Amino acid sequence: MGTTNTVNYQEEKKVYYKVLIGLLLLTAVTFVQPGLFMTKSTFLAQMLVAVAKAWLIVIYYMHLKGEKLIGAMVWFSLSLVAVFFIIVIGIDVANFQFEAESFITPQVTNTATTPAVH
Repeated sequence: MGTTNTVNYQEEKKVYYKVLIGLLLLTAVTFVQPGLFMTKSTFLAQMLVAVAKAWLIVIYYMHLKGEKLIGAMVWFSLSLVAVFFIIVIGIDVANFQFEAESFITPQVTNTATTPAVH
């Protein structure tokens, strides 16, 4: 009639401490990364660390480790957002009108043809 489910709480506690240490290490990497490695692609490195931290939190602290449907829905919604993001960015880049005033792209100037002013 009833099922008994025994849980070894000492083992569970060890797993949570390991995840906590992993999250703390990833947080430390977040702070030291811009000065030490991947300095040309800081945004990518920070996003990878953030995704790893979010995944650890979702899997262990929100207890979604064994959920198949929720995992599938997360990947589906992520894919949907990525597709719409790429479409919107593609349209925006194709219709970019203020290249002369852009602070994102560097201004190309030819210093050899400009006359010197005294």
